[in-house]
Amino acid sequence: MEFTVDPETRRAIEQARELGEKELRPAGLEADRRGAPIAPDDPFFARCIERGEGRTRWRGPDDSAKSSGGPRSVISTLLVMEELAYWDRGVIIATPGPGLPENNVLVMGTDEQKERFLGPFLEPDRPRWACFGMTEPGAGSDAAAIKTRAEKDADGWLLNGAKCFIGGASRSDWILVQATLDPSKGRKAQRAFFVEQGTPGLGGFQIEKKMGLKAYESTSFTLENVRVPASHLLGGEQRRESNAGFKTALKSFNAGRPAIAANAVGMARAALDESIRFAREHDLLEQDRVRDRIEAMARRVRKARLVCLKAGWLADQQRPNIIEASISKALAAQVAQEATSMGLELIGSVGSRGDHLIEKLYRDVKAMDIVEGTGQVQRMIIARSLVGLPR
Repeated sequence: MEFTVDPETRRAIEQARELGEKELRPAGLEADRRGAPIAPDDPFFARCIERGEGRTRWRGPDDSAKSSGGPRSVISTLLVMEELAYWDRGVIIATPGPGLPENNVLVMGTDEQKERFLGPFLEPDRPRWACFGMTEPGAGSDAAAIKTRAEKDADGWLLNGAKCFIGGASRSDWILVQATLDPSKGRKAQRAFFVEQGTPGLGGFQIEKKMGLKAYESTSFTLENVRVPASHLLGGEQRRESNAGFKTALKSFNAGRPAIAANAVGMARAALDESIRFAREHDLLEQDRVRDRIEAMARRVRKARLVCLKAGWLADQQRPNIIEASISKALAAQVAQEATSMGLELIGSVGSRGDHLIEKLYRDVKAMDIVEGTGQVQRMIIARSLVGLPR
């Protein structure tokens, strides 16, 4: 395996570090203090657009499928995402852009869908968002169990159901909603539909109160007789073959799990660095027990990073990485929780005030074991593979 960091990636990491110290961490601490997501009209998002952020990887109508992924390798992307999460994971999720469904559209969308739904992200005139509506009150880790229904009629499709914990749903220009033609058929009947903000029947938006990652919104909403035209079926009528929608969704998760692992590694690093800083300032490094705990934690963080990079390396080699993606997420999330727990023990009563970075990281990091497949589900995937069962 080759993990050499090229000059372009090194510059991107340095830029992420500068941005994180100047903008991301202050914004995250402020959102945590207020207990609310950063507002859509906050000047922070306007500055994101001025810096050239919030854009799509699609290159426009003349783009080909081969060029849609952008020039940066997966490993390079993971390293940058680790650095960004070091400063504040909640803020980087809150930033504008086409978000999680972008890859689905790049891989499976028609030319017309790319132009209509990704086109506004080429040179955005304002902060814009999009999101992926998969999770439901009764279907979280088991994505095949969704109940939101899609029924075909003469004018297109009719959607009915409810979604929850969808990042940025209330502010998104459009939501890529995962729905089923027949719940009894599981994943084989799933399709994805573009639902534009303001469509009649789309509503009931409720921003959930979370214990951490407060900078971005996690939103519940309902779909009541939401009518979308036939052209809003992802991939169009020609891509309605059995299982296509579910497979495309899973590809997003297999790509996203190493990214979540990289986020967790960044947060673990932040907790470790802050623990060392606190220990140094309070003359705790003279204690063998403190040094031993810090050394053991540093080893675990490095191990988690290497597993994460292995999953990214396989993706760069266009080799299957489902197992490595699951291992990286399960391990990195656990290590991050251990790092923040160690930090809380170290700072003691200081952590009970609710204004220390480690205490915030302790609350933030719990989501890393939940989002894009819980740690339990990752371990199920790994175990079933080891004994030769279908994943």
